[in-house]
Amino acid sequence: MIPFSVLDLAPVPAGADASTALRNTLDLAQHAERWGFRRYWLAEHHNMPGIASAATAVVIGHVAAGTSTIRVGAGGVMLPNHAPLVIAEQFGTLEALFPGRIDLGLGRAPGTDALTVRALRRDLDGADNFPHDVVELLRYFQADAAEQAVRAVPGAGLNVPIWLLGSSLYSAQLAAALGLPFAFASHFAPQYLIEALEEYRTRFRPSAFLDRPYVMVAASVVAADTDGEAAHLFTSLQQSFVNLRRGRPGLLPAPVEDFGASISLAERMGLETALAQAVVGSRDTVRAGIERFIALTGADEFLATAQVFDHAARLRSFEIVAEIRASAEPGSAVPAGKHWT
Repeated sequence: MIPFSVLDLAPVPAGADASTALRNTLDLAQHAERWGFRRYWLAEHHNMPGIASAATAVVIGHVAAGTSTIRVGAGGVMLPNHAPLVIAEQFGTLEALFPGRIDLGLGRAPGTDALTVRALRRDLDGADNFPHDVVELLRYFQADAAEQAVRAVPGAGLNVPIWLLGSSLYSAQLAAALGLPFAFASHFAPQYLIEALEEYRTRFRPSAFLDRPYVMVAASVVAADTDGEAAHLFTSLQQSFVNLRRGRPGLLPAPVEDFGASISLAERMGLETALAQAVVGSRDTVRAGIERFIALTGADEFLATAQVFDHAARLRSFEIVAEIRASAEPGSAVPAGKHWT
């Protein structure tokens, strides 16, 4: 079976704070390393009370310092919010501190609202410069950067793998044109999943970075001992989606009973669309769901994310996912203590 990785949004549960969320993030990363996940990615979001990973490079350093073998990276940094040189220096520094363990995934969306984009002191049209900014960023990591008038120090000559992230066709096409690996955000925007992967694979041009297409697909996975328990835990994510669309983002809510009965038909339909690829249930249900998703996408790597209110339940969910992956490999067991390859 393909490698599995983790996407963590560093959720802040209701009644807790960012310190708790970041301690939980490191604890989950340490477990994920022991369980054999390949990567541990964190995502940039701003003005979101329920997400503690806004300073993504700082959190990556926190996680990398508390682990020893798992790759740690951004899934992703929202490049329109930043000068490419600053990102090159940040991730060059991370690579210098943790050689061979740092990934840099880039997103084109700002990861926030228009007012917060202005507060970040970036142009609202920054997404239009995304291809240029990606090329500029790639240049800062080149080994021959000594000939450049402006260099990333640290950064120049360091091997920081760059991924493009997307939820539509745009980044799929750009990743193909530049010969970069591509990750699709099926966990919140699955509508263009198959079309984007087809665009990427069809248009891919081999490059100095990659000789063939490489696809990672993300999906929400909530696993528990029973289907009913998992469905109950999943209501935290459902509530968060509805709150966000109502313009009231907040802390990650505790799970509730019969959440679907408390929202409108339009909101239920919106949830069904946004979370269409979510895999929720007991071990056997989740195993079948992940296998179906991998077969559907032909992915090279699977990226699991889980917004679960209770930290122990979130750990158990990822442990079940790791056990499913390990059981597909003869002789493997959890905890594995090494990467799958």
